[in-house]
Amino acid sequence: MLNVNDFSKKYRNNKNYSARHICFSVSAGEVVGLVGSNGAGKSTIIKSIIGVLPFSEGTIQVGGYDIVKQPEKAKKLIGYVPDDHSVYEKLTGREYINYIGSLYGATVAQKKFVTDDLAVRFAISHALDTQIAGYSHGMRQKICILGALVHKPKLWILDEPMVGLDYQTMALLCDYIRGYADDEHSVLFSSHNLEVVKKTCDKVIFIKSGEVAGIVDLKAQSDFDLNGYYTKLNGGKLDA
Repeated sequence: MLNVNDFSKKYRNNKNYSARHICFSVSAGEVVGLVGSNGAGKSTIIKSIIGVLPFSEGTIQVGGYDIVKQPEKAKKLIGYVPDDHSVYEKLTGREYINYIGSLYGATVAQKKFVTDDLAVRFAISHALDTQIAGYSHGMRQKICILGALVHKPKLWILDEPMVGLDYQTMALLCDYIRGYADDEHSVLFSSHNLEVVKKTCDKVIFIKSGEVAGIVDLKAQSDFDLNGYYTKLNGGKLDA
């Protein structure tokens, strides 16, 4: 579903690469985690995959569509949850979901599933008809998650999705991510929470200084010491 091949990204007026020679894939039915310290390049990689950041080195394909050459077709397959919870604050939660759904061509049934089912599961149904401007941090995160799922994307991408969520919602989201992938969808998410990564992911990609420092298949190595590996990778620091 997702293929990143020799992707590199350098920002203007910056002599160093923020991401360099990145190669990895995410298959249907697979959950892949991006792990790395702050500034390692995770968000640069994700924002390039979704087509927000331009790049000229390497290729990124979503469902066989090139994100640079066929951006509209590629982006229609993606559902994205940003790390800054960007939303239209003057809309109500329901209006936001319907608006995002319309942009992606979601059916009436798909929109109804999100507002009538997912909103209840994520305990936000009571706020759907109030303005997002009055939402708490956690509620904004929830509405971003629902908006990203309204068109049932083939590739669901989440950038630090657990930040600001209570333990119960984190557990619910982990279970939903796993179930979503088991339904032959693909999920890619970045996180500093190694416990969540260990519980949820099939594969983990470690990013350091803009490069792939290691890829671990957790299905093949279920007892792999993520904490130990990550600490060693960052010079003895659990989070740099």
